[in-house]
Amino acid sequence: MKKMFLFSIIVTAVISSCGKKVSQENVTPKEIKKEAVVGADSDSHGCKASAGYTWSTLKKECIRVFEGTKLSHYDDGKTYTTASYVIFEGNKAELFLDTQKESIILERKSEGDSWINGDWQLIPWKGYVLKKEGKIVYTGN
Repeated sequence: MKKMFLFSIIVTAVISSCGKKVSQENVTPKEIKKEAVVGADSDSHGCKASAGYTWSTLKKECIRVFEGTKLSHYDDGKTYTTASYVIFEGNKAELFLDTQKESIILERKSEGDSWINGDWQLIPWKGYVLKKEGKIVYTGN
């Protein structure tokens, strides 16, 4: 019995001493890989573009503009679809246009009036008509 006990201790000692030890010091910077994290594309407001979100100045939150009202570009009587949208909050409207880097906030005085900001005017007529400097540039429902 003593021989069996002594034998098992020796076998355990041999097996544990044969294991290769890996040192943290031997790892070079080339071996460390950074994995791209899906959904790690948050902007300065925390909105994830890969999930379709963008910051709304009007709502003060991340929104998906394509859930708003879609506008189509209008050119000499011909229309074609673009990625331009408008969202509404009370008497304000926020435009997300394919031709503008940042959104545009328009405001109206009362129900039924147009939303205005400088040269921009959004008119509620057969859906919506967006004018810039008096010219129709977008229409939508």
